[in-house]
Amino acid sequence: MAITASAADLCSSTAAVVSARCVARLTNGFAIRHQGREVRGDTVRLSLSETGGYVELPASQIAAYESDDTPAAAAPAPPLTVDDHITRATDSTGIDSDFLRSVIRAESGGNAKARSPKGALGLMQLMPGTAAQLGVKDAYDAGENIQGGSQYLRELLVRYNGDAVKALAAYNAGPGRVKQYKGVPPYRETRRYVSRIIKDYNRRKSVKSPQQKKSRTLAVTATPDGSVAR
Repeated sequence: MAITASAADLCSSTAAVVSARCVARLTNGFAIRHQGREVRGDTVRLSLSETGGYVELPASQIAAYESDDTPAAAAPAPPLTVDDHITRATDSTGIDSDFLRSVIRAESGGNAKARSPKGALGLMQLMPGTAAQLGVKDAYDAGENIQGGSQYLRELLVRYNGDAVKALAAYNAGPGRVKQYKGVPPYRETRRYVSRIIKDYNRRKSVKSPQQKKSRTLAVTATPDGSVAR
C-alpha cells in the first residue's frame, strides 16, 4: 500500500526541491508563506506563487519550515452581467424584465458606454440631471444605470396608472410634453420610439411558452407611421 507524505512531512523535508504550501520561519521572527522551495547551495529560493514569483535568501536565515494551514483564498465572484442587473431591477421595481430589455435595446442597443448627442448616458440613456436625482453616481456603470432607469420608469408608470405607452413617451420626450399633448406627443422620434419598444416587448413575449410568461403582452399595436393604437 502506497504511503503519501503529509504536508507537514513535506515542509520539514530536507530535500533540495519541495513542492508544497509551507511557511518559512525566519530567524528575525518573520515568516514567508510559499508554494515550494529549492535549495541552491547556501541559498534557498522560495516560490511565492504558482505564476513564477519568488524570493531568494540565505539558508542560514531560515529557522524552520512548517506546513501552511491557512485556507486558500476563495476565487473572486464573477462580475454581474447585464441580465443579472436587469433581474435585480425587476425584483426591486416590479417591472417585467423583458420590458426593461426592450427599453435598453431601444435606448442604447445594449452599449453601457453609449452617449447621445444630447448627453444621455449609459444603457438606459439617463440625462446627468435625472441620474443625479435618482442617486446614480456613475451613469456608465451598468448596475447603477439600470437600477436608476428602472426606478424612473416605475415612477412614470405609477404617474400614468400603468399606461406603458404614456410612460414610454414621457421617458423619451419628458412628462411635460405628455401633459401638453394629453398623450404621446406628435413627434416622429417619440412615436417611433414607443412603437419600437412595444413591438420588441410583444415579440419577446410571443416566443415564450405560457410557463415562461410572467405577464401578458401589452395591448398595443403599432401603425406603419410609427404611432401606436390600443
